[in-house]
Amino acid sequence: MAEQAVQRMVVSADPEACFAVVADVERYPEWVADVKAVQVESRDEEGRPAVVAFRAAAFGRSTSYRLRYDSWSQLDGDLTSRMDGSYTFRPLPEGGTEVTYSLEVALRVPLPGFIKRRAQSRIVHAALAELKSRVESQITA
Repeated sequence: MAEQAVQRMVVSADPEACFAVVADVERYPEWVADVKAVQVESRDEEGRPAVVAFRAAAFGRSTSYRLRYDSWSQLDGDLTSRMDGSYTFRPLPEGGTEVTYSLEVALRVPLPGFIKRRAQSRIVHAALAELKSRVESQITA
């Protein structure tokens, strides 16, 4: 059974700057702590990544998975049977962007629900915190 997590965070940048960082998947190893390698396998007609292979740290080991992008949905993986998600960017009237990160994960290995939920919450929180740090550091650089 898949577990779903949704979190929001405000980033001090416009939605375009947030999207630019999220869309640059090849640079994820530079700022996403658990992502170790990224390979774009195919691109859409506009040159954006369409299918991307990842190697990441998970549960004390290395895992590999492939995602299809618009939002993203997992094509295959060794530890996960499903990893679907999306980012949503909403400009705020006072400036900045509310970023919502949604993630739905199903593991191939049996784990107690509270451990899966804790791991998923950690992944979502870390993804938002790392995105915020990356985007805001690029603005001040």
